[in-house]
Amino acid sequence: MTENALETVAGAPLLKLRRWRAQGPPVLYVHGATFPSALSVGWRFGDGVSWADALLAAGFEVWALDFAGYGESERSAAFERDARDAPPIGRAADAMSQVGRAVAHIREARDDAAPDIIAHSWGTIPAAAFAAASPTSVKRLALFGPILLRAGGAHLPEPLPAWRLITVEDQRVRFEQDTPPGEASILAEPDLARWGAAWLATDPQARERTPPAVKVANGPSADIQAVWNGAELYDAARIEAPTLVVRGAWDSLCTDADVARFMKCSAGRARFDVKLPRGGHLMHLETGWRALWSAVNAFLEEDP
Repeated sequence: MTENALETVAGAPLLKLRRWRAQGPPVLYVHGATFPSALSVGWRFGDGVSWADALLAAGFEVWALDFAGYGESERSAAFERDARDAPPIGRAADAMSQVGRAVAHIREARDDAAPDIIAHSWGTIPAAAFAAASPTSVKRLALFGPILLRAGGAHLPEPLPAWRLITVEDQRVRFEQDTPPGEASILAEPDLARWGAAWLATDPQARERTPPAVKVANGPSADIQAVWNGAELYDAARIEAPTLVVRGAWDSLCTDADVARFMKCSAGRARFDVKLPRGGHLMHLETGWRALWSAVNAFLEEDP
């Protein structure tokens, strides 16, 4: 299996892209709100094969972005200050520009080839916003468990601090929240022993805290609150790339109503909805990972 190498994206903040080299067309992976690319598209469960490996086997060259504040990319100085001293770090507008920088880097490296983009959860907001703003720069767009526009409620939530602390147990509880009562865990590693240790290692100070915990930007949570209260962070009708929405049937963060509203904004463009059985919001970390890979890879292999 081909191992990844890190490449530096020009500009500020300093960004790192993971690259699994191949001769095939490029595909860019965009992670979600709380963990970086190495723990998502690059993570090997079970038989030791990652989603990146599966994409390589399907004929793609794989790239994966770590947003600022995650993985190997630069962390904001606000992480070193009291969380109440700044607004939420890492909002979608900044993240969208980082997606744009990553795409520009890939196109320069690959003779101007526009990449396909796979994005997960909150990462679908900046990825879709970039696709809407730069329609010729994205070949296909796969939105996995996307956070989509809702009408909103009567009461807005309280403002969030710059960052928050998340423990491995916090992650485990969140990862399990979509599993219906009476069903066995669908996590590929229910105790998160290996994954959790690797996740704590993404923050050099995590194990100095009691209990060990990672500092995570609150910008994504603020974006999700905004979108679910009716804030339109991008114009879905402007996305010209063929677009796949893929989600687990138990995914509470991406509902049938959410997807129907998104599809209604398609303006006649190619939009596809795939709902996979026995899956939650994090199917790339669940026992149904191969169904997810198969659905996305099949979409990417179609002639756009």
